[in-house]
Amino acid sequence: MLLLCLVSQISGEKRVLALLENLAVKETHSIYFSTLTSHGFTVTYKVADDANLTLKKFGEFLYDNIIVFAPTVEEFGGALSAEAITEFIDGGGNLLISGNANTGEVLREIASECGFEVDEEGTTVIDHLNFDAKDGGQHNLVVSDAENLIKSETIVGTVTAPLLFRGAGILADPSNPLVLGILTGSSSAYSHNPDEPIREYPHATGKNTLLIAGLQARNNARVVFAGSLEFFSDEFFTAKVSRNGGAPESTGNAQLAETLSLWCFNERGLLRLDSVNHHHVGQKSPPEFYTIREMVEFSIQVSEKKDGVWVPFKGTDVQVEFVRIDPFVRATMTNKGGRVSAQFKIPDVYGVYQFRVNHQRVGYSRIQTTTQVSVRPLRHNQYERFIHSAYPYYASSFSMMAGVFLFALVFLYTKDDDTKKKTE
Repeated sequence: MLLLCLVSQISGEKRVLALLENLAVKETHSIYFSTLTSHGFTVTYKVADDANLTLKKFGEFLYDNIIVFAPTVEEFGGALSAEAITEFIDGGGNLLISGNANTGEVLREIASECGFEVDEEGTTVIDHLNFDAKDGGQHNLVVSDAENLIKSETIVGTVTAPLLFRGAGILADPSNPLVLGILTGSSSAYSHNPDEPIREYPHATGKNTLLIAGLQARNNARVVFAGSLEFFSDEFFTAKVSRNGGAPESTGNAQLAETLSLWCFNERGLLRLDSVNHHHVGQKSPPEFYTIREMVEFSIQVSEKKDGVWVPFKGTDVQVEFVRIDPFVRATMTNKGGRVSAQFKIPDVYGVYQFRVNHQRVGYSRIQTTTQVSVRPLRHNQYERFIHSAYPYYASSFSMMAGVFLFALVFLYTKDDDTKKKTE
């Protein structure tokens, strides 16, 4: 089994475990799963409460990505649990979960570990101004504009069509920098039980109501939590929506689900650091140490994964810091065919420094590297012999010497008249 895992990793096989509510979900969501297969993913289908479920064997994960299309499951089967899923994410695995109005406790626990909170059981997102004509009167068949998507083409692509949604609202801590509001509700949306009167202020209202939330962990693992299982269904993929008596339009669910899944499973927005180099300007190899006030060039080679192929990264916002406790230099690097470089003068302070790159942008995996170098002071024969700013002091020194010389001449060779008379 260990040999099979190693061979799978070397060959680049993209292994996906799909945990389903029941096997009928495979048929009702066939378009979505066929899209994954067309992108080269190997999907293994299991019922979420299967007694033989396991994620690891011999210390190795059997899958690279997990899909959970079992919103009402209360407990996973086999060796699978919320703790096992969390360990999978900590190990660099990716996770896509969909819930609904009756999201089970185990999914709520996973969402809490990832920084999300699913609204109370029985609640759905309601929007009295943006609902489909086929809505049954509860206004929870919500039509969301593409304008409510996160402003990142890497994550959501170029979706312009309306999005059909029916499911639970999600809350997220806005101060958490790792959580992404991928699809938010409109300003008129809120989350509540449609069968009960509103007696208290809803937990999620307006733009704070997330329909789809995401997480980019510090280890570059990705999590997507959608509040609607129907969002990925064949019915919603092929539906025509009509809002406020307007003309029917095709939904953008299929396009968004495809792009979002590729991002979640590290097929989009994945950066790779190929090499790191530093040297004096005009040279090619790194020295044993640097000296203050020398010109240095720092460069990294970065690649981006697009359509399964690694191509040179085209970003122009990568920065490098030259740090000794605090940054002494911060410079934006220039990009030439994926080689990102910057030139700067080493500060006039010697010590142990680090070249540090910590590139974090929405939709892209993190690039982080540190390279430690020594910076020494000038040697005794490298100092300037005459400093321009010290010329006044030079002049005062020479004028003092000239004055002492003249004083000595006057003192030695000049005698008073009274002294001559006394000698006579």
